[in-house]
Amino acid sequence: MTSGADALALLGAALGDSVDTFPASLAAARADKSGHAASGLPLAVVHARSIEDVQETLRIASRTGTPVVTRGAGTGLAGGANAGHGEIALSVRGMDRMLEVRPDDLLAVVEPGILNADLNAALAPYGLWWAPDPASRAISTVGGNIATGAGGLLCAKYGVVRDAVLGVDLVLADGRLLHLGHRTVKGVTGLDLTSLVVGSEGTLGVVVGATLKLRRLVPGEVCTIAATFRDVRTAAEASAAVTASGAQPAIMELMDAASLAAVHALLSLAPPTPGAAQLTIQTDGPAATAEADAIADVLRAAGGSVAVSHDREEGERLLAIRRSMHPAMETLGTALIEDVSVPRSALPAMFDEIARVEREHGVAIPTVAHAGDGNLHPNFIFDAEPDEFGVVEAPDHIWAAADDLFRAALRLGGTLTGEHGVGVLKRRWLADELGDDQWELQRQIARVFDPQGILNPGKVFAR
Repeated sequence: MTSGADALALLGAALGDSVDTFPASLAAARADKSGHAASGLPLAVVHARSIEDVQETLRIASRTGTPVVTRGAGTGLAGGANAGHGEIALSVRGMDRMLEVRPDDLLAVVEPGILNADLNAALAPYGLWWAPDPASRAISTVGGNIATGAGGLLCAKYGVVRDAVLGVDLVLADGRLLHLGHRTVKGVTGLDLTSLVVGSEGTLGVVVGATLKLRRLVPGEVCTIAATFRDVRTAAEASAAVTASGAQPAIMELMDAASLAAVHALLSLAPPTPGAAQLTIQTDGPAATAEADAIADVLRAAGGSVAVSHDREEGERLLAIRRSMHPAMETLGTALIEDVSVPRSALPAMFDEIARVEREHGVAIPTVAHAGDGNLHPNFIFDAEPDEFGVVEAPDHIWAAADDLFRAALRLGGTLTGEHGVGVLKRRWLADELGDDQWELQRQIARVFDPQGILNPGKVFAR
């Protein structure tokens, strides 16, 4: 059996100063933004600068049977990129170039480490943008978006990452490089392996490049609607009514009373009405004004107090309230930031379930939702002491409450995760949603890509 020391020696000989064993770097690779951390420290962090660096790392890992965990910016919320004892943390964050832009074909080719915000800044002079819009867009990478199948605020109108990726360049566990997908609008040759890789959380290979489907910048006005309601159920009913009306806002975000109050306090805004929930909705394009007026009528009929702004800067200020949710939660204690989705018509019932879980488990669960697509982010608030590396793990009673909430989402026809992924935190519930036969089939597919099981072991398919 080859030892970790042997793997480390081979990596050092092949990759030189790209191999990082500084204690601070190893500690940072244990954790992401979820609050979960892997046990122990990885062998090393390999800072890949090229496809060849990734291939050489995986050849050595395959030869020595050493597990590899791929990392980007570490902004994940499911523990999916946490590297622990005996593992190599393979960082592709330094591979951050935009390699090609084809405005006429509405595509770009990028490396995985490029940040969402940097990509769109580079595309703007071409009159183009990449639509996926996670709340962490300023600090999250395109490769991480692809690995988790990320979403964001604009998903209801413009789709999720899976809708915006034409192809990926993938390095397999043994170091082979595959070019998956196509550069054409249509392409149905063979099985759709690109879609299989999107959301696979590093279990099938390492994404080293991506061909992205772009959009032209949206012309016309942007209108923003802020609507307050007496309680979160009424706000959820109003959001479902907007969807049922046939309107298609670009953004429709819902904040319950606890999350709204926490953000107002963080931003030094006047306290909201106790118990009040808020919908923030944005329309865009040539019909933005007419659509905003129609949506406002629906919201007023549902009992909302409604204000409509045609000023882009004011709209961004209103959306900044929603985007400040995560730092606001940190002021309340430690937060387990979760992610479930239900059919949009079931949003009111899901908020009822959240209130029930709060009562029965004695846990505060401030919640925001991408109401336009039924994706909710319940935040389980708790107090606990950090470990020696500053990581705070959720205690058992929080997981009991989360278990109850996850099962409620499944009962309502929903799913365990809409955009954060399974990682470590939700693997125990995966078979409950998929069923044993589909769980086993998916596990077998992963083994075709990675026969030794060295890619991100213990994530997604481990029970």
